[in-house]
Amino acid sequence: MSLSLPGSLVTTEWLAAHIDQPDLVILDGSFKLPGATPIAADDFAARHIPKARFFDIDKIADHETSLPHMLPSPEAFEQYAADLGISSDSVVSRL
Repeated sequence: MSLSLPGSLVTTEWLAAHIDQPDLVILDGSFKLPGATPIAADDFAARHIPKARFFDIDKIADHETSLPHMLPSPEAFEQYAADLGISSDSVVSRL
């Protein structure tokens, strides 16, 4: 049976019931303003939802522009998503 989301957001109860589904990908896209400490990646390292992966907006951003957080090329985004273990078979959830 293929996993399907109940909507664009899920509840903590839904996540608890489905967290062991192999095609479920949980992304933590936490972000903090520059200069804030600890940084979001450190917060993630210290504690996060089990099986969650850290989506680093600074890492994925287009670094060919001086503007912050610009979208990368489709190819760069596809590679970053693949590096996170996301495929066309993945179900990606956000809380």
